[in-house]
Amino acid sequence: MNGLTKNHSWSFKNKNSMKNLLIILIALFSTSLYGQDIISTKQGDIKIHPIVHGTLAIEYNELTIYVDPYGGAEGFEGLNDADLILITDIHGDHLNKETLQALNTSKAHFIVPEAVAQQMEGIDHAEIEILNNDKSTSFKGIDITALAMYNLPQSEDSRHPKGRGNGYLLNMADQVIYISGDTEDIPEMRALQNIDIAFVCMNIPYTMTIDQAASAVLEFKPSIIYPFHFRGQGGLADVEKFKTMVNEENENIEVRLRNWYPKN
Repeated sequence: MNGLTKNHSWSFKNKNSMKNLLIILIALFSTSLYGQDIISTKQGDIKIHPIVHGTLAIEYNELTIYVDPYGGAEGFEGLNDADLILITDIHGDHLNKETLQALNTSKAHFIVPEAVAQQMEGIDHAEIEILNNDKSTSFKGIDITALAMYNLPQSEDSRHPKGRGNGYLLNMADQVIYISGDTEDIPEMRALQNIDIAFVCMNIPYTMTIDQAASAVLEFKPSIIYPFHFRGQGGLADVEKFKTMVNEENENIEVRLRNWYPKN
């Protein structure tokens, strides 16, 4: 009887241990796949939070940056209010007034292209700074450059005409971060150099195919690439295939697949 009791006790403890281990592993997996990524620099950690679609948050040295807030305020739960908000374009998945009005943006410094600035009525802010293509500015130690983003071939009825929206380069600590905005594989993107972290869109018919995106990434060779903004008319792009295409040609480019569509 004592032996049976002891064996049952041992079995119960091991089941609990296995359950606890499983919970820990799930938590670790969830953090690495769906939560923040931490990139260490000599000047402090850069924390990257995929939110949804083309929306992300970046934390660095007590600063919080939102890019194209979209999808509702709940996606930003647990994050500090934004010090800096970057908007790339006028479309509703980039300039989303419903989300912006649901967030506390009262202390936020906005950096936007002129076309966005013209549609910012009703958005609380500390300041709106207009930054058009090929212009640069800085915010609390972060250098920011606006880059072109547009569709090819260029035409008057393009969804994303050249000059209206911005991609962005952020230079913080020893890292250069590229945020593509809605673009195709334009010469300006292919000509980029020394990019540490890149966020590149790939959804048709709005931006580009995974083949175009892979070709461009292989040309400008970022150290880390996040496929994002990959929901198109036909559903989600095949980012696993994109990763394979890139790494078959260059295994040194780290392709990070993250859950940009948590409700799917």
